[in-house]
Amino acid sequence: MENLKLHTLLSNLHSLTKFEGENPDIASIEHDTRKVVPGSLFICIKGYTVDGHDFADQAVKAGAVAVLAEKPLPLTVPVVVVKDTQRAMAVLADAFYGHPTQALRLIGITGTNGKTTTSHLIERIFRDAGEKTGLIGTMFTKIGDKTYNTKNTTPDSITLQKAFHEMCENDVDTAVMEVSSHALELGRVHGCDFDIAVFTNLTQDHLDFHGTMERYKHAKSLFFSQLGNAFLQNRPKFAILNADDEASEDFIKWTAAHILTYGIDRPADLRARDISITAKGTEFTLETPQGLRRVTLKLAGKFSVYNVLAAIAASLCAGIALDEIIASIEDVEGVSGRFELVNAGQDFSVIVDYAHTPDSLENVLRTVSEFARKKIFVVIGCGGDRDKSKRPIMARIACDLATDPIFTSDNPRSEDPAAILKDMEAGAAGKTYQVIPDRKDAIGYAVSKATAGDVILIAGKGHETYQIIGDKILDFDDRVAAKEAIALRFG
Repeated sequence: MENLKLHTLLSNLHSLTKFEGENPDIASIEHDTRKVVPGSLFICIKGYTVDGHDFADQAVKAGAVAVLAEKPLPLTVPVVVVKDTQRAMAVLADAFYGHPTQALRLIGITGTNGKTTTSHLIERIFRDAGEKTGLIGTMFTKIGDKTYNTKNTTPDSITLQKAFHEMCENDVDTAVMEVSSHALELGRVHGCDFDIAVFTNLTQDHLDFHGTMERYKHAKSLFFSQLGNAFLQNRPKFAILNADDEASEDFIKWTAAHILTYGIDRPADLRARDISITAKGTEFTLETPQGLRRVTLKLAGKFSVYNVLAAIAASLCAGIALDEIIASIEDVEGVSGRFELVNAGQDFSVIVDYAHTPDSLENVLRTVSEFARKKIFVVIGCGGDRDKSKRPIMARIACDLATDPIFTSDNPRSEDPAAILKDMEAGAAGKTYQVIPDRKDAIGYAVSKATAGDVILIAGKGHETYQIIGDKILDFDDRVAAKEAIALRFG
């Protein structure tokens, strides 16, 4: 892409932003000094642990030809001062990369649980419908057939707009992305022109960041209020809402977009009834304005039905035929780390799931109880440097819904694993459970004790292939650990 002149780029900011000085070519926009190249505009962002203003001089030495800051800095290159560099970064990133989301159909999914599965289902439906797709989320970023690692569920605005630009360059028709509450609160998705916004559910999580459930809900509400107030005939906006979640009632008030609801327990535009769940999948009758359909999934659980309903609703709003959507959904084998079966020749079931919130853990364990014939083992830990209040709740759920709960480490990060386990045990007073701090040992213990017909649920990390202990990121995959334990036991 062509370089932009600094003054041309800055013209996209507030008209009262004043800047007079040199007008260099801008080759890239960066907020990380490690990515600065000759010709970069460096943006100083105040983070939780570091302040980008302290690294501006380092950026100039690396080749930055201009700096955007919230205060004057004594540098040898032009310094543009604005009130909020985070907001300005979103504006400039969108402009620098040519407003890419205006050329894409953009579908976003927000909610506590189900974002990843729902986004993958939607992407699959559109791909099967013959469109070229892009995907941005927890597991990876996908542009056409290429995949890239991602650091956050929703990347920063520069990374986002760069990815969308690459999608446009590769003729992507529809992009699907997970939208986290952090991203909404911090303005990472400012400048993203969403066409369809999907809400999965709202349950306890991220209170370490938001403080209260009300503030957490408010962050989610921004997604729907920011769809805009205009009724565009050529590009209508849709809000897809879970009728069974009370938060949807507020979101309806806070958005001007067209609304389509889905649900199971309450009346909705799309509704599932006569649900049958087994270890191999789920069946249900789908009620739609276009009539009834019987749907047979290879995905297990009531929570999977919600995800599927959300994906169907989003796809219908985009004009894909209902029968095409169902055919695509019924062919999906599953999503990595989401109720993923581990089969290594054992005569008991082993399931790996990303469940790391009270609600998601309860949903998965209730699904397991639908088909478990004997004991239910659950290996569960809680992440360090995250919401501490959910630890005793998750421990209590594990004890209430599993016969053999095993508390272990998840990603302790900078916290003492023993302290995390102590927090969990506070919710399990009077209950029977095992504490095995080493996660591999905990998985091995469950495998060593399981017999024919039992179910082992390994919860919390899902698709992750690492464990964060202190400042070290170690190779660790629950699925691999389970297979190794099975091989050790059965030879």
